Order: sequence, then C-alpha cells, then structure tokens
Amino acid sequence: MAKTRWGIISTALIGTGKVIPGIQRARTAEVVAIASRDQGRARAAADALGIPKAYGSYEALLADPDIDAIYNPLPNHLHVPVTLQAAAAGKHVLCEKPIGLDATDAERLLAVPKGIHVMEAFMVRFHPQWLRAREAARSGELGEVRAIQCFFSYFNTDPANIRNQADIGGGGIMDIGCYPIVTSRFIFEAEPQRVIALIDRDPVLGVDRIASAILDYGDGRRADFTVSTQLTPLQRVDIVGTRKRFEVTIPFNAPQAEAVTVFTDDGSELGDASAVATRIDPVDQYAEQADVFSAVVRGEIDLPYGPADAVQNMKIIDALFRSEKSGRWETP
Repeated sequence: MAKTRWGIISTALIGTGKVIPGIQRARTAEVVAIASRDQGRARAAADALGIPKAYGSYEALLADPDIDAIYNPLPNHLHVPVTLQAAAAGKHVLCEKPIGLDATDAERLLAVPKGIHVMEAFMVRFHPQWLRAREAARSGELGEVRAIQCFFSYFNTDPANIRNQADIGGGGIMDIGCYPIVTSRFIFEAEPQRVIALIDRDPVLGVDRIASAILDYGDGRRADFTVSTQLTPLQRVDIVGTRKRFEVTIPFNAPQAEAVTVFTDDGSELGDASAVATRIDPVDQYAEQADVFSAVVRGEIDLPYGPADAVQNMKIIDALFRSEKSGRWETP
C-alpha cells in the first residue's frame, strides 16, 4: 500500500515531541519533509527525527510535489492563514487545535478548494479509551448520561511561552479548555444550547489563568469543567449516568504507545471499592489520528470531522468569552 506522504510546518515541540513520532508509527503514513523559517533548525530537526528533507521556508515545503498532507502546529494566530496557504497549494491539512482565534477566523476554512481536506487535530477522538467511553454512553451501559465533569491544569507563567500571549490566542480556554468542550460533544453527540463561564485573568499576562464553565446540552444534560494554566498539573474526566460512571484517568495526554486503564463504577460501595478496571492495550493516539487522516487523503474513507465541526467548537469558545463579560448564559 502506498503511504500518504506528510510534510511538517515548523519545528514546534508538540510536533517534534509527539505528533511526528506518532505519524512515523502510523501504518499508512510517512514523514518526508519538515520546514522552518530557519534552515539550520529545520535540518537539525530532520536529522534528529530521520526525516529526509528539510526546508528553510514554509513556501518551499508547500511547493514540494511529493507531499500529500501537511501537519500545521504553528501558534494559534497562524493556523488559518497557513492552512489556507497549504490548501491553495493542493495539500490536505491536519491543523492543531484550536483551529483559529475565533469562529469568524475559522469560518475562512469553509472556503478551501473542493477536494482538499482540513481536519482539526483533536487526537483524543481516535484513542480507544474515548471510543470505549462513547460506546458505554451509547449502549446504555451507564444508563442515561446526564453529567460530564472535567479538570485539566498545568503550571506555566513564562511570558515568552505562546500559551501566555493573549494577542496570538493564548490562555487556558484556548489551549486546554477546548478539550472538555470537544469531548463532551463527542460523548453526548450533541451541541450545547447555552454556556456560562467564570474566568480569572493573570493581571500581567492578560490571559485566562483559571476558567470554569457549564455547557447546557438540554434535557437535563450538562458538562462542566475547570481548566487552569497556573495550578498543579492534574487531569481527569468523569462521565456520569443513572446506572454507572465512566472515569478516564489520563484523558488528554495519554502516554504514547502505552497501556491505559479506564474505570466503570456503579457506586454500590464507598469510594472506588466498586470500580471495575478495564485495560486499554498500548496505542499511540497520534498514530491513530494520522492513519485516519491518511485514509481520507487516499480517498478510502470520508472525513470524520471537517472545518464545520472546528467552527462549531470555536463558536462555543467565543460564547464562553462573551459570558465572561456579560456574566450571563450565552448561546453559541
């Protein structure tokens, strides 16, 4: 089987540390080139990762006829413009999350040329632990799922870090709040009807450093989450139904190519005494994502999530920021 040939835009750490190794583990993909605005940096990354070609500009990589798909892990304000540039060059694009600075920015991707595929890189949707969680919700194993609770935090106060630069899309909701939004949509298989947020901003950096939100999915269903860029690192998700709860213990940055454990619990005993563990065999969620997108590029399957889905996620984020200012429920 001919493999989909990938080019990587930039030497960003998310790419070199996680996504590129994931693509290289994929069954149907190969990384053939990487680009940086600094030729030396591109060459060093290529040598370290065993990538044949290194380009000193994004334009040179996009002009390479031997590349089928692009991975774009640039800072948030460059996601849409560089993705559009790649699409104009005839390349399919897997773009890092969040897809844009806001929904209006993201909507520009709805005009990509026909036949060019763009997908937001939410790798969690391809990890077996999340597929198992959705099946538990779908099947009725959990009863009627009415609540999803999430906590996700890390500590980073470096003003030079792009996550702490408000003008280019930094802050907790954009960086990690997008995960509980997309995964609650994934589990409920629905869209929130209204949202409300409580946000605290760093007085120097200007970014949201702690944010809590409620997403009302109607019919008594809700997701609530707290995310922070300035708290002890922690992550957890509980999906709670009328019969059981489903716990994802490492929901977002599951260790690559390692086994993980999820739990179901009917609450019949105190604490976790009634929890039943299920082992998920070793998997690389970035490799799974690459295989799916590679199959899309080769025309073997339909695109599971396109720009319209990404725009919807941005609309919810936009509504949370409106709620911060209004102090009221807002409609995405």
